[in-house]
Amino acid sequence: MDTAAALYVQLGRLVRLLRQEAEGTPVGPGGVSAMVTLSRHEGGLRLGELARAEGVSKPSLTRIVNALEEAGLVGRTPDPLDGRAQRVGLTAEGAEMIASGQESRLAVLRHRIDALTAEDRQRLEAALPALEALVSRERARSG
Repeated sequence: MDTAAALYVQLGRLVRLLRQEAEGTPVGPGGVSAMVTLSRHEGGLRLGELARAEGVSKPSLTRIVNALEEAGLVGRTPDPLDGRAQRVGLTAEGAEMIASGQESRLAVLRHRIDALTAEDRQRLEAALPALEALVSRERARSG
């Protein structure tokens, strides 16, 4: 069995399922991801910082941020350390959308976890440290 391929397929299916069963959002996955990253950085981020955090090119991220700004979900402010630069941060509406969207997806996931057998719930819980290690190793490599 190719563990990487099987994990990739199942994680993709789980993410799609959560998106379908939870309330939809008016922006695409790239916009949601950028907004989640911004929600973790009080005071916002420069476009270059956000592009690096998201693993996308600055031009791609600029298009995403422009669409989010047009929708009123993010705003730009002058960088206090460099007046020529701008920081991008969530608006109140953007923060609310991220919070409610996450709660909706978590509710769907909790419901599905509750429907598992006790044995499957234990196996899922036992796998969490390995999944966390996968993420932290990748972050260490890309950072």
